[in-house]
Amino acid sequence: MVPEETRRWFRARPRVPTDTTLAPSAPAPAPSLLPKQATQPSTKSVVAPSRLIAFEEVSLHYGGEIALQDVSLAIDPGELLALVGPSGAGKTSTLRLLQGLVRPTSGRLWIDGVPVHRAWAFRIRRLRRRVGVVFQDYRLLANRSALDNVAFALQVSDLSVPRSEARHRAADQLKLVGLGRRMKALPEELSGGQQQRMAIARALVTSPRILLADEPTASLDEVNAKRILQLFKEISNRGTTVVIATHDPTLLSGLGARVVRLSKGRVISDRHTRGKLWVVRS
Repeated sequence: MVPEETRRWFRARPRVPTDTTLAPSAPAPAPSLLPKQATQPSTKSVVAPSRLIAFEEVSLHYGGEIALQDVSLAIDPGELLALVGPSGAGKTSTLRLLQGLVRPTSGRLWIDGVPVHRAWAFRIRRLRRRVGVVFQDYRLLANRSALDNVAFALQVSDLSVPRSEARHRAADQLKLVGLGRRMKALPEELSGGQQQRMAIARALVTSPRILLADEPTASLDEVNAKRILQLFKEISNRGTTVVIATHDPTLLSGLGARVVRLSKGRVISDRHTRGKLWVVRS
């Protein structure tokens, strides 16, 4: 027999109607896997990935000295670009940025897909392998032949390259710059123009995407200077982006190069040469 207290408890419980169908509750929304800031569109401009080099409002300061100020510049693959301007205009500082030796003080800089303004050091080191440099003072090894100078640069850049392959590739580059018959010559046995050609071959032997040259015609006469610049034009026609710094824009006449003029760290003009005419680049 059920006690009276238990019967009273059952009578007090509310009864659920049997003819009512309960709607299933809506599933809880899945948590977002994106970081919070990624869900908000950025208002800053985005650099097109097709540009090999892109400066976006780049400034570079050395202590309290301003080397570059708010430089915006884009360079395409295979382009021949000349930086012109007086001493202190910012030409060498621009080359140092392109070589990955310094980072921008402010602004953003992309080189071959690498955000130099914020990339880790190991990515910068890898980038430098894709950038060839022709130094103003050549920096040739005096006790080595032209062939060994060029081959040595490749072996230092890539330790996995066998010596025989390095010498074969070095010979190809020396032929390209017109020194096919002077491979065994020491630097002191070559003229200034030939030494410059050797330095160019050394920079090209690593198959860089970008070739930089700081005042490559400074120590050459006008005839050899124009030959070197024409060689740079041929190199750019093969697909390598070439950026040279020079204080003498008159040598660029007829070269078809893009000329960017700097003054006090700022870009003041960006033009193309066509014969003796300078056409403003739109």
